[in-house]
Amino acid sequence: MEEKARGRRKSRVGRVISSKADKTAVVRVDRLVQHPMMKRILRRRSKFHVHDEKNELSVGDVVRIAETRPLSKTKRWRLIEVIEKAR
Repeated sequence: MEEKARGRRKSRVGRVISSKADKTAVVRVDRLVQHPMMKRILRRRSKFHVHDEKNELSVGDVVRIAETRPLSKTKRWRLIEVIEKAR
């Protein structure tokens, strides 16, 4: 019998806006979308709660996150890499 391949997990790049909680950071992901009728470019943003095992993130860091199983009530993403540390 053929095994089903697991789907690719989503990943996003965003900026840390809060890292006050223990082992958790909040990451804001910005994206640009075109208005369907007006054709104007709109800025949309989403916030994700991210699992940060080593508490290495600080506000302003640019990070790559990936989807994962639910880790708590709000955490469904985990840290993959820190792309750029905040100055």
